[in-house]
Amino acid sequence: MAVENKIKGGSFLIEETEPAAIFSPEGFSEEQRMFAKTAEDFVENEVLAKIEETEAMAEGIMAGLLKKAGELGLLMIDVPEKFGGLELDKATSMLVSEIISKGGAFASTYGTHTGIGTLPLVYFGTDEQKQKYLPRLATGEIIGCYALTEAGSGSDALAAKARAELSPDGKYYVLNGEKMFVTNGGFADLCFVFAKINGEDFSCFIVELDYEGVSTGAEEKKMGIKGSSTVAVILEDAKIPAENLLGEPGKGHKIAFNILNIGRFKLGVGCVGGAKHAFRDAVRYSKERHQFGRPLCSFGLIKNKIANMAAKIYVTESMSYRTAGLLDGILAMVDKSSPDAAEKTLEGIEEFAIECSIMKVKGSEILDFVVDEAVQIFGGYGYMQEYPVERYYRDSRIARIYEGTSEINRLVIPGMLIKRAMKGELPLMAAAKKLQSDILEFPALEEAEEGFLAEETRLVVKAKKAALLAAGTAFQKYMDKISEEQGILGDIADILIEIYGMESALLRTLKIASEKGEEAAAIPAKLTCLFIYDALGRVNLWAKEVLAASADGDELRTMLTALRRFTRFTPPDTLGLRVEIADDFVEKEEYVI
Repeated sequence: MAVENKIKGGSFLIEETEPAAIFSPEGFSEEQRMFAKTAEDFVENEVLAKIEETEAMAEGIMAGLLKKAGELGLLMIDVPEKFGGLELDKATSMLVSEIISKGGAFASTYGTHTGIGTLPLVYFGTDEQKQKYLPRLATGEIIGCYALTEAGSGSDALAAKARAELSPDGKYYVLNGEKMFVTNGGFADLCFVFAKINGEDFSCFIVELDYEGVSTGAEEKKMGIKGSSTVAVILEDAKIPAENLLGEPGKGHKIAFNILNIGRFKLGVGCVGGAKHAFRDAVRYSKERHQFGRPLCSFGLIKNKIANMAAKIYVTESMSYRTAGLLDGILAMVDKSSPDAAEKTLEGIEEFAIECSIMKVKGSEILDFVVDEAVQIFGGYGYMQEYPVERYYRDSRIARIYEGTSEINRLVIPGMLIKRAMKGELPLMAAAKKLQSDILEFPALEEAEEGFLAEETRLVVKAKKAALLAAGTAFQKYMDKISEEQGILGDIADILIEIYGMESALLRTLKIASEKGEEAAAIPAKLTCLFIYDALGRVNLWAKEVLAASADGDELRTMLTALRRFTRFTPPDTLGLRVEIADDFVEKEEYVI
């Protein structure tokens, strides 16, 4: 399960990875599959069976489902054994999140409780705080939530106005302010609330929602995830015991941003689960629904949709579990008995913050793509509440806003890359300079590669060079002003996202072929090829935009010539690939590799 522990976050851009070094869904152990089966049965028999009641916000139903999940051990996966949890690996945690995501609004309820409603304590709490709350959070005896956003501070979380003042006797903090969009807030018992001590030091507090001076607003009327509770938490001279300060005064940003990293990779894989669910319904409907005397799935344009949906799911799934393997590899090095185990664990997760943000962006946007195509396949019926894809469509939209908007994450990705390069943690600048030196030399003749996916392997390497060319040119032009060029940073982020997806799918497929034979990898290979050839066109477009904004004249013409070398390829029959892919999944009636 563990991967090479010397891998650095973001290094996929400048280093090559062996297929055997990655983790993929084919590598799940029997124990992990059994745990997944427990989650699957719970979603099918409990959550989906009550979907109409939860959508109508029937009192007590959603909280009851969460407590039932606690009885099954589904809330304690990330909680340390010392405090009543299972402390399982991240791959298992992500697998369960993927399955729970099929449960509509319950996925938001579950994700909030097990993530931002529990993990701040796991990583930042004192032993006394953990002992008091974690065992009960792990079983669902109490329910957690998280209050960061305010009416005037969303993405700019540090601009929060909520205040905390220490009482003269030092026994408690008095909190005043109002927090918005608190998931689970309507029935939660415990909330992690962020406020500024003396209006300056951004800090986090453990707030029991029945404390004097704490109240909640009415349930918000939302576009989607209607069954989840979303309220304001109102603090009016709320007295919070001084010992409920979480972490150090003025260090609340460490809690907020580190917990977001964890939320991003779990959200990414959760989107994969939601996409698979929508894909299954769309494929089955395309077989049942007839037009002009033929099933929808027999029409070429519908086949195109099915194939494109499947390819995007395969790529995002490959990225997600590759990242799970990276996280488990680095976390395996942490001594869980050490006093600084929580701190080291957070450092390990932060190492792959770039990959976590990539997963969040790609996962949420792929989910939107798949559910949109599912509605289109259902046609007019897809717009009706009688059919589940109408709900999938509404529910999916929030994923691009959760855990930092996709726009914020598109700035995080290149921003983290630059930061690490400047610190000398990643030899990005050296690689970019070497590449720019190489392109001035006469290009060597390339021989055609042979072997399974050999051409696609070459193209992924070339795509990385295109990324380095574009990013390196932009960084040299703008230097420390690059943070002001959000359009350029967005294009670079999109290039990196596509490359991580291309390579993750390729490595997974090569691993399947190596372990099970090329015949077993036939459909994965077609999915990989379809995505790589489509993605190369997008990489080429974004790289051109970056270069045109960063160079001109002869320099630009030289760079564009090099870019053409890096992104040139002879296209395969992708229309034929789509037909073969679609026919395979129509026969299976669901997403199964």
